[in-house]
Amino acid sequence: MIKMRILLAGCLLAMGMSSPRIAQAAETPVLNLFIWSSYIDPALITAFEKKYNVKVVETDYASNAEMSAKLKAGGDAQYDVTVPSSYYVPELAAEGLIQPIDHSQVPNYKNLIAKFQNPSYDPGDKYSMPYQTGTTGIVYDPAKIKNPPQSWAALYDPKVNPNFPFVLPKGEGRDQIASACAYLGLGFTCSTKEDWLKAAKLIVATKKRANFAGFVDETPARDQMKSGLIAISTAYNGDIGQCYADGSCKTLKYFLPKEGTEQWVDTMAIPAHAPNPKLALEFINFILDGANGADLSNWNQYASPNQASQSALTGILQTEMFTPSAADEKILYFLPPLEGAQYKLFNSIWTSVLQ
Repeated sequence: MIKMRILLAGCLLAMGMSSPRIAQAAETPVLNLFIWSSYIDPALITAFEKKYNVKVVETDYASNAEMSAKLKAGGDAQYDVTVPSSYYVPELAAEGLIQPIDHSQVPNYKNLIAKFQNPSYDPGDKYSMPYQTGTTGIVYDPAKIKNPPQSWAALYDPKVNPNFPFVLPKGEGRDQIASACAYLGLGFTCSTKEDWLKAAKLIVATKKRANFAGFVDETPARDQMKSGLIAISTAYNGDIGQCYADGSCKTLKYFLPKEGTEQWVDTMAIPAHAPNPKLALEFINFILDGANGADLSNWNQYASPNQASQSALTGILQTEMFTPSAADEKILYFLPPLEGAQYKLFNSIWTSVLQ
């Protein structure tokens, strides 16, 4: 009996020692993806999982501010890839929330269109890689507003639209202040306190107009316009492309204001203490594959920053709305980066506008 107990104990000890090793070997590697909601084709997730024999766990956010707050609260050690807007990248890097990208592990980087390989918001793409891109313009209902000027005046000049309801985006204020600066002749990339205050004053005056219907961000504003609640607003070309494609807003018109507007970029970045940075690099390289990049854009209906994807884009993505002309390129700008005290100053000015 004693021998039996010793033998049994030995077996249990052996099992106890070996079980964790067996469980560890059986565990499937996990990529924790922190991304805007409804922003990646589920088929691409499945393809990545099969190719690398991994599991992707997706967590969504609704704004850059929400994403940043979660990274600061410990998410920089929880997530492997996040998707900040371009103008947020410098601040995340300055705060130590994202890590430099090892370009040697991202051979598909060469596929990017030249203008995205050394952008002003992240020189040399040190901390980020482009994911999707597009433009910010103005959408309007031609049945209500007849032939508005191709200018930010369509929103800021009361004479252009004295009667019909309109909105301005709430967001983080970058596009809104920039558009007001552009209308005032201060340039879309205005970056001084004096210019920001002048732009803020214009927006405050604009929100006092009788037909101002509130601060509503671009996508819900598009849906309000489709429902006939408003007549004009700021818009992303991808949002308008989506409703053109599904036939729900064929009568609406979109244009880029002549004074200048944003070439926006959503990027891929790796949080500073990502649990699986090697897998994160594989995911970034996977998205930058030409075929995968095309599949992503064809599903999202947003433009691709990937030159190797262009020939496989379909439908409206092949139109000038998504492939800017040479003339359009001259009025498209990346929003200038803001860091530290300048970032806090801008936020305080924008907060005062919203109050």
